[in-house]
Amino acid sequence: MQMDKIKIIECPRDAMQGLSHFIPTETKVEYIDLLLKCGFDVLDMGSFVSPKAIPQMKDTADVLDRISLNDSSTKLLTIIANKRGAEAAVCYDQITYLGFPFSISETFQQRNTNKSIEESFLLLEDIFSIASAKRKEVVLYLSMGFGNPYGDDWSDEILFHWTKRLNESFGASIIALSDTIGCADSKILPDLYKNLIASFPKVEFGAHLHVNPLYAQELISASHEGGCMRFDTAMKGFGGCPMAKDDLTGNLPTEELIKWINKNNMKNNLDQNAVSLVMNSVSKVFESTQ
Repeated sequence: MQMDKIKIIECPRDAMQGLSHFIPTETKVEYIDLLLKCGFDVLDMGSFVSPKAIPQMKDTADVLDRISLNDSSTKLLTIIANKRGAEAAVCYDQITYLGFPFSISETFQQRNTNKSIEESFLLLEDIFSIASAKRKEVVLYLSMGFGNPYGDDWSDEILFHWTKRLNESFGASIIALSDTIGCADSKILPDLYKNLIASFPKVEFGAHLHVNPLYAQELISASHEGGCMRFDTAMKGFGGCPMAKDDLTGNLPTEELIKWINKNNMKNNLDQNAVSLVMNSVSKVFESTQ
């Protein structure tokens, strides 16, 4: 990966999943088709999880069947939380990545997947096997990667422990430290990423930040200072994790990352006209009802 090129993972799935109203499938298809023209590296576009848990994503299969990947270099990622979801996701040639939320907070792992950390670790053996058989790659999200609201232990040693175990056991090569609730501290981010990258040079580390937009630039700079070159974003900062707590903390706004990239003269593959077109339609998409 070029060290002067930021990799952008746009996340309409994360932006949509916590909304109380259902966004019509056709609206999702139109929105994702627009995003596919922007030049994002990856699109986190849906999930194969229980519709009882995340009803907003019950139509992911339909969306996949209807979106147009023609002339788009963007790769697709879907979130899975169990073996059944992995088996469903790998049936789609369009999908390159399976994203799995692996929390280093015991409480959140139970809330998010109804499994303990150790049970989730054992599950990953099946998931990596299923993905490998269909030539898909697993992206691990270390949820509550910067702390948690439950009082569960957190430290950089705990984060290092799980990174080491996941990498050595499964060859995990893409790991995104995931804020989930908006508690990442810019003071610790540089050293955190520097130490992880130095210890696991073959792993691509990312940042999935849930932020107050006022602090977005600061957190991007701190992560990049530590060597992070992969960022998850969502247009206008929509979204958050409905399984984390009752009030949602928004995603890193795409426009804030683009602003930071341009300010620092970083390379990117974005089509600015296509991005502007999508940005103008975002509010309409997220206000739509069935």
